[in-house]
Amino acid sequence: MSSNTVRTRFAPSPTGFMHVGNLRTALYAYLISKSQGGKFILRIEDTDQNRYVEGAVDVIYRTMKSAGLIHDEGPDVGGEYGPYVQSERKNMYKPYAEELVRKGAAYYCFCDKTEHESGEEASEENPADHLCPCRDLDPAEAQARVDAGMPYAIRQKIDRTGTSTYNDCVFGEITIENKVLDDQILLKRDGMPTYNFANVIDDHTMNITHVVRGSEYLPSTPKYNLLYAAFGWQPPEYVHLPMIMGRNEDGSIAKLSKRHGSVSFESLVAEGYLPEAIVNYIALLGWSPKNDREIFAFDELVAMFKTSGLNKSAAVFDYDKLKWMNTEYIKALPPEEFAERAKSFAGVAGTPVEPHWPMLAGLLQPRTEILSEIAGKIAFLQALPEYDKALFNNKKSKCDPEKARAILQDLRPLYAELNDWNSEAITQLVTDYAMQKEMKLGLPMWALRIAVSGTAVTPGGPGEIMTVLGKAESLNRIDKALAEL
Repeated sequence: MSSNTVRTRFAPSPTGFMHVGNLRTALYAYLISKSQGGKFILRIEDTDQNRYVEGAVDVIYRTMKSAGLIHDEGPDVGGEYGPYVQSERKNMYKPYAEELVRKGAAYYCFCDKTEHESGEEASEENPADHLCPCRDLDPAEAQARVDAGMPYAIRQKIDRTGTSTYNDCVFGEITIENKVLDDQILLKRDGMPTYNFANVIDDHTMNITHVVRGSEYLPSTPKYNLLYAAFGWQPPEYVHLPMIMGRNEDGSIAKLSKRHGSVSFESLVAEGYLPEAIVNYIALLGWSPKNDREIFAFDELVAMFKTSGLNKSAAVFDYDKLKWMNTEYIKALPPEEFAERAKSFAGVAGTPVEPHWPMLAGLLQPRTEILSEIAGKIAFLQALPEYDKALFNNKKSKCDPEKARAILQDLRPLYAELNDWNSEAITQLVTDYAMQKEMKLGLPMWALRIAVSGTAVTPGGPGEIMTVLGKAESLNRIDKALAEL
């Protein structure tokens, strides 16, 4: 590479949502460059138009921004190596492919089957058993067919003798027998490059120094290096990442998929995981810091990240661990920020509950693991749920339906006469009642909680609940409870 500046890229295909595996690749590419004062580039790889999904590019932009992965160059911000969308670079690939043909490192293929091939990795166990017949065409005859207008693709021509060796930053020295490498398609019949070929050309012309990608590319990397060698270019440093696995119901592990839960960044955010918690967790899926810390601010990740900390073994996505980490992040939020970020999940906008949201948010923050839980935690404020009078039974407070009925009969007229309707006054009234009756406060508190909420677990006690409900609704719910009892 001609530049001493570390340059990494994230090159997603616009084929749908951003899988957590894609996001980890982007994150590690970002951390590698920024930890060394380098540049991080976003490139959209849309050579496979059959898989293009409308709106997927916007998903990429939103995800990158939300995750804090701000690119220095890209389709939306420009840069000296643009354009940064492969379909817009179409005209530059053919000359490179033809150069390889002239050098004997590629050949024209006229087989009909190439119309339907995508150019991705071949599935044959032994590609040498399925060599393209065009491989041995006389160059003059092949050129004559091209000049005559016959449709063609261009394939890489691989010498299958010997082995190819390269070094990976994570897995060390890798040696592959050349005989297992297939003559991959470089340029398709429509003139579009394949993913594999465009990567090499773009990475070189964009001066990329480090290529970060999944370990599934370990066996095919020699094909890329053979292209670099044919052009006389220096290959980049490779950083292959282990797979991210999911845990099945029976305890076994398999490649992470939707059956394990949400696997896209946006779906996790929609469930109520904080973006910064997701990024922190994903950073640890394959990377181990020298200390035992697990919670890192984003700038701390940048400062501490080193490729030497990357692991070879597959990482297992643990939703319980992510939930724990999300809980820690929620607890650490300033109260005002939590209230703002959680409000859209609460479903209180435009309801009588909304004016009391700041108080409710303060009660919910230490009790929330993911933001999507909030609506369910406070649903009883919108409508009293159906409940059985057996809910009044509580061993700890020694409450039962009979005691609850007597307590509520005593408290109902007292609350009817209470003019200063606020949490402190409501709580003080029941406190005074417990002292007068020489009973532990937990007993009348439990009876009152069930009556006004219809649920055993609530954020805050009767004082806060009845403040939000207001006097009329609180008395109405007590009356319903007495009728049931």
